[in-house]
Amino acid sequence: MHAPAIGLPALRERRRAFTVLAVLGALACASILLACGVGSVSLSVPELFAALGEIVRGEPSTLAATLLQLRLGRALSAFVTGATLSLAGVMMQALLRNPLADPYVLGVSGGAAVGALTAMLFFTSALLVDIAAFGGAVAVAFLLFALAWRDLRGGVNADGNATMLLLTGVIVAAGCGALVTLMLSIAPDNRLRGMVFWLIGDLSATQLRWLPWAIWLLALAFAIRVARAVNLMALHAEAASTLGIRVGRLRQGLFLCSALLTASAVSSAGSIGFVGLIVPHACRFAWGPDHRLLLPAASLAGGSFLVLADTLARTLVAPQQLPVGVITALIGVPVFLLQLHHIQRK
Repeated sequence: MHAPAIGLPALRERRRAFTVLAVLGALACASILLACGVGSVSLSVPELFAALGEIVRGEPSTLAATLLQLRLGRALSAFVTGATLSLAGVMMQALLRNPLADPYVLGVSGGAAVGALTAMLFFTSALLVDIAAFGGAVAVAFLLFALAWRDLRGGVNADGNATMLLLTGVIVAAGCGALVTLMLSIAPDNRLRGMVFWLIGDLSATQLRWLPWAIWLLALAFAIRVARAVNLMALHAEAASTLGIRVGRLRQGLFLCSALLTASAVSSAGSIGFVGLIVPHACRFAWGPDHRLLLPAASLAGGSFLVLADTLARTLVAPQQLPVGVITALIGVPVFLLQLHHIQRK
């Protein structure tokens, strides 16, 4: 007689999670559709579907089909970049148990910047820039992994914060920042603008690739699998080990996934700020701290947010295009201040 009543709260939570994720999925599709239709030449919904049919058939002969190809590739790149940054932000906040953590806090983006600017300084190939950025980020991630092995193995202080990892990341980021400043100071004028745009965060030259999608989907699958363990670790890291959670293994997985996600996003679009900070906070305020919902919800919301921000970046002062990092910062600063004010009032 009592069994159905015991399972009722869990059933309600599942229905709520399904509803939230369904709404966010629909929002993601709507944002991509809006990005494809808005521009110097607007496309209606019937024109979009007709152009999509041409592309599917391999016969993009009209202007609408050509525009859709360009806009759809950029919108999908923006979505996977935003989803990647938001997922990395949630993982980093759980790993460091610090709500101010974001994907760039440990200096992985600094390594990507050093690699990308080095390639821009000596080469002109966009593919080499992406490869160098990814390689620089991965190199810094492995350096951090080696230097902060004790924290990632599970050794934490009384508050459960990975202090050594955080301090090591800050120092490495400072070193990368010095190298970036040096390269900007010696760069020729004809390459300086592109280097600055890359540092700000820009999607205008990005190309649709399968690797960022594979990294995001694999990391999301891992995140959903360990979400219950992350909940326990977020409450108290020391108590989690007594409940059967392999805290060291979980920390290592979160670090490696967040570092790989950050490397993927930064190598594709540069250092786009605030996405990995404000989106996880907004989702946490809206739907609570349960990582079983928070991880996929923040990822979907981050993708939609960056698609809309990039649409603003390319249409706000058209035909000139703004770096999308400027738009995310202009939106992120007041939103984050409002979130902090809301925290202080509680």
